[in-house]
Amino acid sequence: MGKGRFEAFSDGVIAIIITIMVLELRVPEGGQLESLKPLIPKFLSYILSFVYLGIYWNNHHHMLHAVKEVNGASLWANLLLLFWLSLVPFVTSWMGENHFSRWPVALYGIVLLMAAISYTILYKTLVGNHVKNKKLEMAFGKDEKGKLSMLLYTIGIIFSFINESISLALYATVAMIWFIPDRRIEKVLIKEEPDRND
Repeated sequence: MGKGRFEAFSDGVIAIIITIMVLELRVPEGGQLESLKPLIPKFLSYILSFVYLGIYWNNHHHMLHAVKEVNGASLWANLLLLFWLSLVPFVTSWMGENHFSRWPVALYGIVLLMAAISYTILYKTLVGNHVKNKKLEMAFGKDEKGKLSMLLYTIGIIFSFINESISLALYATVAMIWFIPDRRIEKVLIKEEPDRND
């Protein structure tokens, strides 16, 4: 089956998730700059989560660009990814409201880890079920970036019970690793494009 609705639905869900997340930033009472101070933890949480959602949207788009067909298994794998991403507004708000205390930071890491695992499942489902999607497998290769991310999330979850700042630094590090769009897929697609000057 075609991938048009698959991609459109995913884009719509991610847009709604971002909208829900920004609505959690309540306008403070008072017109002084000091009235914004209590919102700083929530705003920092929002920035980190917004970056993560942008990364997922960007890489999801690149991944589907290399895909020719999807099937039922791919749809369910995509829904699993969207389920974990849909929890991002909740954990973002909880973490910000509680000034980065251990359980909210741990749960934030768990949601990030599960989203990363779900993304890997989606990739493997797309590659495994469609012969036409093999260029995606070529682009991902051994996926060292993905494996490193999951390792850092796991370490971050453990450290949330020792030092929350280390956990947050690890989560931010993963975001920085992925901030530049994943060019592996673009490189494979460019290699396969015929020379337009011929």
